[in-house]
Amino acid sequence: MQELNQTLFLLLNAPLHPSAAAVLVARFFAEVAIGVVPLALVAGWLRGGNATRKLMLEAAAAGLVGLLFAQVIGLVWPHPRPFMVGIGRTLIPHAADSSFPSDHLTLLWSVAFSLLMHPSLRWTGAVLAVLGIPMAWARIYLGVHFPLDMAGAAIVAGLSAWLCARQPRWFAGPVFHDANVAYRRLFSPLIRRGWLRQ
Repeated sequence: MQELNQTLFLLLNAPLHPSAAAVLVARFFAEVAIGVVPLALVAGWLRGGNATRKLMLEAAAAGLVGLLFAQVIGLVWPHPRPFMVGIGRTLIPHAADSSFPSDHLTLLWSVAFSLLMHPSLRWTGAVLAVLGIPMAWARIYLGVHFPLDMAGAAIVAGLSAWLCARQPRWFAGPVFHDANVAYRRLFSPLIRRGWLRQ
């Protein structure tokens, strides 16, 4: 399995003299595109009613649970990054920590898979899920992840989304109430003007 992992990595990793455009695109998907996750959650909260807001909270919880799982896996089973074992080319700086699973992709796909479970938010979930494909490519291309790190992220994300959909009670009650109260206080001028939903 490790041999296959390294072979796939070398196929997807940047060539000896990559084009500036390819590196720029890869850096965008590897480092900037993750910002779509909080933007999607905030936009869903601001534009949706209480039912949508609860689903945004569920998706956020799935993302946090996914990241927690990823951290635990990294501590229990540390796996070196490509540059730590002298394989391929690394084009962005990164800490020499465990690579499995990818934190970026775990967060993105945990939120995406959570939204995909609800018919009213499937389109948003699908867009986020598809965004994970160039993100996965970019982090391999730039030399900070192996392909199996991405497969691991998909498994962890699916499990996290499923757990949060199955057990919404631990965050959907008091946390939703407190978040709604805070939102109404912070944005009361905009709500009064009708610019945001109450």
